[in-house]
Amino acid sequence: MTDLTTQPVRNPRADRTVDVAAAKRRIHPWRVVVGILLLLVTAQILVFLVTNERFDWPVVAEYLFNPSVLVGLSVSIMLTIVGMVLGSILGTALAAGQLSDFAPLRWACIAFVGVFRGVPPLVQLIFWYNLAYLLPRLAVGVPFGPELFSWPTNDLITPLTAAIIGLSLHEAAYMAEIVRAGISSVDSGQRDAAKAMGFSRWHSFSRVVLPQAMRVIIPPTGSQVIALMKGTSLVSVIAMGDLLHSVQVIYNRTYEVVPMLIVAVIWYLVVVTGLTILQRRVERHFNRGMSRAAITRRVVARTEVTA
Repeated sequence: MTDLTTQPVRNPRADRTVDVAAAKRRIHPWRVVVGILLLLVTAQILVFLVTNERFDWPVVAEYLFNPSVLVGLSVSIMLTIVGMVLGSILGTALAAGQLSDFAPLRWACIAFVGVFRGVPPLVQLIFWYNLAYLLPRLAVGVPFGPELFSWPTNDLITPLTAAIIGLSLHEAAYMAEIVRAGISSVDSGQRDAAKAMGFSRWHSFSRVVLPQAMRVIIPPTGSQVIALMKGTSLVSVIAMGDLLHSVQVIYNRTYEVVPMLIVAVIWYLVVVTGLTILQRRVERHFNRGMSRAAITRRVVARTEVTA
């Protein structure tokens, strides 16, 4: 007969293998409350949008793909692309100037960034559009000497050129700071290591510094593109036919202000959403070696080699 008192009592839970990674987070009551409140607010907003007849959704649907609205949308996108390209090129040059050892060039670039980043873009647009008040003719020649070529300012500064100049210069000031911060974030030891390996200055910048700096440059640059797209609405004050100006022309004729503004809002949201998705893809491209999975794979591989 077996003596039960001499045998150890086994705990059935002790044989289980507990995987901490599979543990589920406990649901906090305040999260449930906040979730319910957000759901109620969302439902209230949807009901307001659907039941309020003053939004006049049939008018929104009628003008959403109106040719003049689509032309205004294309002008806004064109201004964003041109302003961003010119602003990035000039901003990169200004960033290099701010990091230069040549003091007069560094001071000039710092002053440019300070002035054009400090003045609101709306003021810059109005200023450039009225440049003929200060300079009736734009001339190329020797400083304090004879003029070689000159043109009437009103012939050169149209609403389009004023918008491109104003947006590009304003964007260049911001891009200069973004690029400068990205390059400065790379440790100087990386350049020294590249130089010790025999890299030229260009190869050191393009192969070592720039890929690391892009991880810092890309997120704020994407935000700048989105901000510039929305900022193109400011050019309507100088009679430039962008998206906002197009809907303004229509509602000045039909007096349907809110439905036409809803049309503009829908197109701005569509474009900004597309730009956000593109920004996330570019960020993943430059962060593909820094993700948690990639770091885990490198640690596992290093452990297997040393084992």
